[in-house]
Amino acid sequence: MKLSNIYTTSGMSKKLNILGDLPNTSSLYKSFFKVAWPAMIESALMSLVNIFDTIMVSGEGIDAVAGVGLTTQPRMIFYAVFFALSIAVTTVVSRRKGQGDQEGANKSLAQALGLVALLAVVLCGAAVIVAEPLLKFAGANEETIDYALVYFRITMIGLMFTSFGMIINAAQRASGNTKISMTTNIVANVTNIMFNALLINGLFFFPRLGVTGAAIATLIGNIASFSMSFYSILRKGRYLKFDFRGMIRWNSDILKTLGRVSMGAGTEQLFMRIGFFIYAKLVADLGTAEYGTHIIAMNIITVSFACGDGLSVATSALIGQNLGKGRPDLATLYAKSGQRIGYLISAVLVLLMVFAGGWMVKLFADPTDQYYSYVMENGKILTYFIAACAPGQISQVIYNGALRGAGDTKYVAFTSAICIGIVRPLSAYIFCYPVGWGLFGAWVSLLLDQYMRLAFSMHRFLSGAWQKIKV
Repeated sequence: MKLSNIYTTSGMSKKLNILGDLPNTSSLYKSFFKVAWPAMIESALMSLVNIFDTIMVSGEGIDAVAGVGLTTQPRMIFYAVFFALSIAVTTVVSRRKGQGDQEGANKSLAQALGLVALLAVVLCGAAVIVAEPLLKFAGANEETIDYALVYFRITMIGLMFTSFGMIINAAQRASGNTKISMTTNIVANVTNIMFNALLINGLFFFPRLGVTGAAIATLIGNIASFSMSFYSILRKGRYLKFDFRGMIRWNSDILKTLGRVSMGAGTEQLFMRIGFFIYAKLVADLGTAEYGTHIIAMNIITVSFACGDGLSVATSALIGQNLGKGRPDLATLYAKSGQRIGYLISAVLVLLMVFAGGWMVKLFADPTDQYYSYVMENGKILTYFIAACAPGQISQVIYNGALRGAGDTKYVAFTSAICIGIVRPLSAYIFCYPVGWGLFGAWVSLLLDQYMRLAFSMHRFLSGAWQKIKV
């Protein structure tokens, strides 16, 4: 097959029903990158918050690493509501943008922010109250529970700020302004790293707080990020504007539209969080050394996810905008261009993990820790799993982003229910325990999940059914 059939406009559009002028290859990729590169950097920066926290608390020992890692899936359960709403906001605002309906886009954002104001208070309070039994159920033991509790409770206060920023950034990306989200995450990361250094290690006149310091630093970063996001809709002359009255005056039509898209996204998030939670618990039950090594590998694999997620965000926004313009052919073309970029990034990541995986694990490991040899030996093997996973992970994330952007959230929810809610935890249990593969069994199940989701999402995208969904 010629390269032109894979990467050029003419090659990618051969089987499309062309409805108008198409951009040439150079213009196509320039338009995609204009939206994609800030989204990719934003996604990478979001991942770096947890990575930096893990690296910087590793000096406290593998118990601290495992304790911080144990909070991830419990926190994501509470964040799931806002992830679902942000997907709906992206879908609706991008469609209104394509239709030239600026007022409709702003009303949708205002209604979403009104919902967030109610939900954030309730969920934040609930998280603090149920923290201890939830973390113990997640697998926290005597070695990790204290670290997990303090990190969870402090960072969950950040839900009050992160949830608002998440919705505003989703709307900004949907309108094509991905630089706002990137900027807010740069601010959050710089703030987090700076206060991590000051509060974990007690530099200058600051107290040495260890894991507590890492949690406080993350909270301060959340507040800084929210402030930047909120400021972006206060500035005059921008496409999206803050409307307090729109927040408190409910519009049933807009709420129904957001609810319809959120329902599918919410179902997806529900199965994802349950599946990931059970999966994490199964690994945690293997032991502190195994779980600590797993957390290190999961931090490394976020590099792959961040690349795919950034491309997914751009694909989702461009799909919605072009469907709003009545151009499903252009929407398909942009999705294909995102996939082509994903192929190249996957190849680079495979080489990186194969040849530099051991070095990456070493960044997270403390040579003085009792489990250092175990972490280094087994962590390096897990980077080979990451290399095998990267192509499937990036591709399925992009395909699912395209489906979400079209409003096809019910199908994505269905595949998540099967792959994440059932296949991953069930196969993890079988491979970890009855088969006896332990930690490596968990990663075999992760590989199986990723490539099953790829098969489902690719089939749906190629069918074209997503082009007919009304939003």
